[in-house]
Amino acid sequence: MIITTAGRTNEEMTRQAIKVANDLNSRFIERKKRSVQLIQQIEMEDCIVVGKERLELYPKDETEPFFFHPNSAMFRVKRLMRGEKDPFVDAANLQAGKRLLDCTLGLASDSIVASFIVGKEGKVTGIEGNPYLGYIVKNGLQSWVSGNPDMDQAMKSIQVINDLSLSFLKSVPDQSYDCVYFDPMFEEHILESDGIKALSRFAIYEEMTGLVIEEAKRVAKECVVLKDHFRSPRFERYNFHVQKRKTAKFHFGIIEK
Repeated sequence: MIITTAGRTNEEMTRQAIKVANDLNSRFIERKKRSVQLIQQIEMEDCIVVGKERLELYPKDETEPFFFHPNSAMFRVKRLMRGEKDPFVDAANLQAGKRLLDCTLGLASDSIVASFIVGKEGKVTGIEGNPYLGYIVKNGLQSWVSGNPDMDQAMKSIQVINDLSLSFLKSVPDQSYDCVYFDPMFEEHILESDGIKALSRFAIYEEMTGLVIEEAKRVAKECVVLKDHFRSPRFERYNFHVQKRKTAKFHFGIIEK
């Protein structure tokens, strides 16, 4: 991975790019008015571009970058503010002051919604196995301005940790979180969509196993929640109680403690 600046750069942007390179153990490359594609042809590396408002990840041989965006969390939070229901919030029994561990952070949409609900008294931790994706999402959560101060605070409150879910689960004490959450659909299917399909080469696929579920049950005080395709064999394999949703392609499975 190499790090460079946006085309119209300045000293502050250069300082930020050097910091990103140091944080990620990567190399800083001066832009020198060259295109990202030209730099990549020379360096033969993936590239993170540090711009004025965001970080962009350009996979080698791809023209469209990945950058953080809160996606569906925007309208889901607005619905919650109107007093409407959110299936994920209901499945995880989230309330003010609760603690959630999101073992498949992805673009953090569910974690943002959870953080909005649990508030300042609660805690949301998201696990991302890939250091580059985790870094960009963490940066985005801290810097994105949605126009909704409560949502901005919710994003800033999320703790992002670069680790594999099983490794992290093993490292924390019993009942450290009220709910432990998994969304393998993000890893397996959402990455295939046009908007972020370039991420598939960066994503770390960690198969759900009985050991992962057992560790999740140990760490969870109240429940373990799985969001998965409605035909997924994982619900029955790991004894999840399924909340079926007639018109949805995915269901939530719950293991109550």
